Amino acid sequence: MRVIPQHRQDGDPQRALRAVRVTAPGRLHIGFLDLSGSLGRRFGSLGMTLERPVTRVLMENAAALSTSGPDAARAEKALRCAAAEFGVDESVKITVEAALPAHSGLGSGTQLALAVGVGACALSGKAIDPRDVAYALSRGARSSIGLGAFQGGGILLDGGKPVAGPRRQPPPLLSRIPIPDAWRILLIFDQERVGLSGGDETQAMDGLPPFPEALADRLCRLTIMAALPAAAEGDAIGFGRAVGEIQRRLGDHFAQFQGGRFTSPDVAEALRLIEAAGVPGVGQSSWGPTGFAVFGEAAAADDAARDLRRRFADRPNLVFDVVRGNNHGATVEVAPVPAHGATV
Repeated sequence: MRVIPQHRQDGDPQRALRAVRVTAPGRLHIGFLDLSGSLGRRFGSLGMTLERPVTRVLMENAAALSTSGPDAARAEKALRCAAAEFGVDESVKITVEAALPAHSGLGSGTQLALAVGVGACALSGKAIDPRDVAYALSRGARSSIGLGAFQGGGILLDGGKPVAGPRRQPPPLLSRIPIPDAWRILLIFDQERVGLSGGDETQAMDGLPPFPEALADRLCRLTIMAALPAAAEGDAIGFGRAVGEIQRRLGDHFAQFQGGRFTSPDVAEALRLIEAAGVPGVGQSSWGPTGFAVFGEAAAADDAARDLRRRFADRPNLVFDVVRGNNHGATVEVAPVPAHGATV
């Protein structure tokens, strides 16, 4: 998480803050590694952080609580939870200036909750660990990829959660590898579809077939012995081969609840074309419908995006974007109360 220093007008470090702007990155959830829990821990996740799209929230001290912008109701709920847990002031004006598309596989709920919770604490002068904010706001029930993306970005691996015992904080983050500067991620959005969330997601997770030990073994080996070493060495093809296989195996396991290996048939068609052109690192983030492809250089990603826009010109529901990775996580900008009521 990157905090931009305060610019105080009078040099008084105790002066209250008037405004806080938090920008939280979207993330790709590449997949769970072990849904069986036979070793005492369940889930375990691999993911990576994106330059865009983002959630951006402006929070200002005010006479009373008010919210506006996309996902305003969820922002208000997050603020009320943070106020109850950490004793921060609820008298805040929240403007959601930008929001990740909901139920698209990019972590919109977690990023909004963390942005509001961390922003509210900063606005009240309280330094609260984002991990504690995530726990208080009931984020990270299965995965810490969203939390890890917020805290510091990069390619992320978490260690899953114990099967038994009381509710614990989000899973421990085991690895964070910087995304190479040369890499690009081609995102494919289907604006006419949404992935599972909430109760539907819980029901689907509970209804999945048994997770074979051999599958968990293979996914863990692909992650530890292929994907992460390749990322550390800047090898996009090696990383992509591992990610592509993880996606195929998990997509088939989840197929009965998402209509096939991928949620969106249009995204699936685009991914097949990319893979046929020699790019192995293709897949779907979480429940989708957002698809992705990992490229080792910008020119190749831009060429692929242009070609896909041409091929799918008759399907306006599909949007293609080429983005960088994010290696710093969320950004927090704060400002003091201006003199004589001036606007920051």
